[in-house]
Amino acid sequence: MLKKVSLIILITAYVAAGINHFINPDFYIDIIPDYLPQPQALNYIAGICEVVFGLMLIFKQSRNLGLTLLIIMLAAFLPVHIAMVQQAPMRVNGTTITLLTAWLRCFYNRY
Repeated sequence: MLKKVSLIILITAYVAAGINHFINPDFYIDIIPDYLPQPQALNYIAGICEVVFGLMLIFKQSRNLGLTLLIIMLAAFLPVHIAMVQQAPMRVNGTTITLLTAWLRCFYNRY
């Protein structure tokens, strides 16, 4: 039962986070490091990936691939979270990212 509830929470969290890339793109675009090209495109690609990989967790046949792709994606996001720790405290589109929040985002890649 706990495994099923955890899976539902994980699916919901990733799909919601992916959709949020389209609802609040400025927040994500502002935290993309300057050395990465095309931040707007990267934001939308990340959003699509989060939604698709999250939905892949629904089906047993695609669950392992979805989990693997999520892990790869989270590793790719790690430089963004490290940069946030280095720059904290900071304001991103009206939201204050404290050092604690930045560390939580770094360790959990979702907050």
